[in-house]
Amino acid sequence: MKQISTRFSIAVHTLSLIAVSSTEDCTGDYIAGSVNTNPVVIRRIMGLLKKAGLVEVRPGVGGASLLKTPEDITLLDIYRAVHVIEDNQLFRFHEDPNEGCPVGRNIESVLQSELSEAQSAMEHRLAQTTLSQLTMKFK
Repeated sequence: MKQISTRFSIAVHTLSLIAVSSTEDCTGDYIAGSVNTNPVVIRRIMGLLKKAGLVEVRPGVGGASLLKTPEDITLLDIYRAVHVIEDNQLFRFHEDPNEGCPVGRNIESVLQSELSEAQSAMEHRLAQTTLSQLTMKFK
């Protein structure tokens, strides 16, 4: 089974670290050390977060800072910023089910509304949690 991309958890980790650290500390290497990953992974995610208007990255010496307060950044903002899902669909269907089978012919249409509701419920929950609420739990 395919897992949801780790970009989301790495992005939350990154923004949390920026929120609780001084801006001088938050270089790509520092963040990569905390996440325990290659700095290239962090640079890619930082690019997505920057494009979404969540962070500012200083060229040269480096370092990153939040462009919004932690109270104004929700988990849904982060989730959307790093493009965890394709085509706005968390759940994908297998290709080419057997049209001659009553289950194969109908599985997508029958299951689609259930999965859409599940995705909506998850996104609603993510919208209720701010970065500030998370970082308060780290202390």
